[in-house]
Amino acid sequence: MPTPAALIDWSQPWLKPFRILGQRLSAVDDWRLALNALAEERGIRNYQGLPVSFVAQAELPPATAYEAFVGSSGKVPTRDNLHDFLNALIWLSFPAIKARLNALQAAELAKAGTVSGSSKPRGAARDAATIFDENAALLLVPDSAAGQSLSAALRQHQWQQVFVDQGPMFGGAAEVWLFGHALLEKLVQPYKAITAHTLVLGVPESYFALTGEARRGWIDQRVAAELAQPDALIGRLTPLPVLGVPGWSSGQDQAFYADAAVFRPKRGK
Repeated sequence: MPTPAALIDWSQPWLKPFRILGQRLSAVDDWRLALNALAEERGIRNYQGLPVSFVAQAELPPATAYEAFVGSSGKVPTRDNLHDFLNALIWLSFPAIKARLNALQAAELAKAGTVSGSSKPRGAARDAATIFDENAALLLVPDSAAGQSLSAALRQHQWQQVFVDQGPMFGGAAEVWLFGHALLEKLVQPYKAITAHTLVLGVPESYFALTGEARRGWIDQRVAAELAQPDALIGRLTPLPVLGVPGWSSGQDQAFYADAAVFRPKRGK
């Protein structure tokens, strides 16, 4: 099939961190071969130090959990579809985070005494890792009073304060980076209600002096380090309607943010 990259509008603002790589992959005939060449070029390894490669789904042995197979072999089963292409794109872009998530998943499988991934309950840590892998966004805010205020408002679902009152922070002192490959897949055909599970990170002033590629590397190492603890994600993720990010959608007026079906008040309020 044609590369799934050709189905994506790489000009969308949320795809800026992936644009160069995505456009490069749009131009190839054999996209899995191109992915593997890039993985080798970038020296991407899993948490056991094995080279990561993207293989046909048929290479996944029967009754073996996907996460266990990736951990033991370095091979990532990749179907001929947009979802798995985007998963590979995230491996290329945030390899340390992906390796750490795979390590967490593999550890939870081992704890449950299964390699099939289905014989016992998943548990909170494994569920949180799966949600993060599929649907996460990262909100980077400065380690300052303004950054703490924005983070607190987001957790309280104070949408007008987040996107209107403090909206000028976005694109300058605050950044949203998308991580979840299912989230990216939904945004190929964007609609207003798409909501990410968001991890908020406070960043030092020096972060904002970095280039875009250096920022990506900094994020990769920082988040991977934070995920070293199995319960690192539990209770930390907060909703973010991604098309509410200033500049990510047209018509972002007062009525846009007043839509309570998307910008929902916090429960109990």
